[in-house]
Formats: sequence, structure tokens, C-alpha cells
Amino acid sequence: MIRIDANRIIDWSSFHAVFSEVFGFPEFYGANMNAWIDCLSYLDDPDSEMTKAHIQPGETLTVLIENSKEFKERCPEQFSALVECTAFVNYRCTEKGQSALIALAFCV
Repeated sequence: MIRIDANRIIDWSSFHAVFSEVFGFPEFYGANMNAWIDCLSYLDDPDSEMTKAHIQPGETLTVLIENSKEFKERCPEQFSALVECTAFVNYRCTEKGQSALIALAFCV
């Protein structure tokens, strides 16, 4: 399980900084949602070096969003993007006949 302290997120810049720090995105991370999707789509491929966090193929990583109620109220656009883009990462996997990579859990 990976924990994200959503109290640290106040805007797009902090959203990308927090996720980059926690997941260990590469230095060339573009700090936009397309780059976010690309990095997290490789959680089960350590050779890609897109994240420092990894799971085995076929596993699903739980990402616990702490303080999610306040996050949703403070940053509705970022909250919505988190949910939608996580769904897209998982959709990519299911299109290839694989399991979802990420399960979001919300702690209020």
C-alpha cells in the first residue's frame, strides 16, 4: 500500500510534486496528467524505470488517499482527475487482458 497525504496537495503543482515524490517518477516527468498516466501504467514493469514503486505483474497496488474529504473540497479538479486518470490506467490494462494496476482507497 502507498499512502498519499492529500493535505499536501493544494494545486496542480503540489499534486504532481507529491505523486512524483511518493512514486519516484523519473527526472523527466512532465508534471501533467498524460505523464502521470504514463508513469503509473508501468508500475508492474521495473525495467521501464518510470516509477521507483513496483508491483508484480497481476498484482494491484492500493493507493490510500489520506484526508480525502478535505482534498475533494479544496481541489475538486485534481480530485476528479485522480479518479478519472486512475480509471484510465486500469482501462489500459484491461484492454490488454491484464488486471487493474491501482485500487484507490479514500480515508476521510
